[in-house]
Amino acid sequence: MSETPAGAVADRMSGLFMQVVIATILGLLVGIYTPSFAPDIAWTTALFLRLIIMAVGPLMFCIITMGIVGAGSLKTVGRLGGKALLYFEAMTTATLVMAVGTAMLLGVGKGLSFTPTAEDARMVAAYNTNAHLLHDGGISGFLLSLIPKTPISAFTDGNILQILFFAILTGCCLSQIGPAGAPVVQLIDSVSTLFSRMMRFIIRFAPLGVFGAVATTTARYGLGTIFHLAGFVALYYFLIAVFIIFFLGTFLKLSGVNPIHFARYFREEIAIVLTTTTSDAVLPSLMEKLEQMGVERDVVGLVVPAGYSFNLDALSIYLGLALIFLANATGTHLSIGQIAVMLVTALFTSKGAHGVPGVAIVVLAATLASIPSIPVASLVMLLAVDWFIGIARAIGNFAGNCVAPVVIGTWENRIDRERLKQTLSIH
Repeated sequence: MSETPAGAVADRMSGLFMQVVIATILGLLVGIYTPSFAPDIAWTTALFLRLIIMAVGPLMFCIITMGIVGAGSLKTVGRLGGKALLYFEAMTTATLVMAVGTAMLLGVGKGLSFTPTAEDARMVAAYNTNAHLLHDGGISGFLLSLIPKTPISAFTDGNILQILFFAILTGCCLSQIGPAGAPVVQLIDSVSTLFSRMMRFIIRFAPLGVFGAVATTTARYGLGTIFHLAGFVALYYFLIAVFIIFFLGTFLKLSGVNPIHFARYFREEIAIVLTTTTSDAVLPSLMEKLEQMGVERDVVGLVVPAGYSFNLDALSIYLGLALIFLANATGTHLSIGQIAVMLVTALFTSKGAHGVPGVAIVVLAATLASIPSIPVASLVMLLAVDWFIGIARAIGNFAGNCVAPVVIGTWENRIDRERLKQTLSIH
């Protein structure tokens, strides 16, 4: 993937940042003062998200494949991948336990006495149907689901885990066949450049998607209808802040990186993720900036795409908080054993969550299947605030995937320290 000077990236996105801010304000005004008009512009958000989904699968395939080929040897790939997975699992487990412990300590959801109705069950039926993508078949089913029926089906279905599997297999084979695979490597590198350019073009539509999302959400829920869930939302935002400031901040300091300068370096990407509630659109820019600040390309090429499916720390926080909230709201008593089962199930189901429509609700439905005493229909309570939750969830996952390559690069001693210091000193 071709490199772009840091200044060019900043210039390209600075104007976009202001457009996103203006679109957010306009969306709020439309949603508040002309709510009847909001449904007519809902297509703008759907269009933007579809464009992202269209391009992100092929882009991730190319990036991972080239990352493995660029690493030089399968031994290097295995070492990097092993350390990355160890870090991912440690972080997701820690954040999940933190969320569950906090929720139990504060008793979130107690006093609501929520009883799901038949209408509530119908509202969450679509999400519950999608849950089979993450839950059915147990461990054996999960392992089999990693393998696409055909290479093309992984892309047509938008199954990120299958794309990851196929990319890893392709990269490993290309590393072994040597010069015979050079034309294929060159083709994949060219396709990577193509889809990187395509994603930069798509991101120009971000203000349109943000405008539609803010307008329709404000019109549908209003500014006061989600008041009864404000405490849940506020607690989630607080835990995401704790995770970013203390967890990730500590890892950055241990890696010799100033957290404030690091955050400023990614300020344009953060603004886009905050307003669009998705980090897919900034994937090329994220990887370019990590390379520009001194993290070696093969580390970035392996860790970042893998993190998009395996390093979902903010989603883990949401799952832990939501599960205890729903149990308390429905008056369901959970034993220590049941909580342990839910934690393990949540860690399992969240691994296939990237790219699934209504991701958080789908994962919750799949996880609740492990504890049938909690009514799945109770998920309707969280539908009303899912967009607001999605803002913090997206930025938390994005922050985690910004920091992970720095941690792994430091662990492997594969960061240009002089370049890092020089790049961050100007931000």
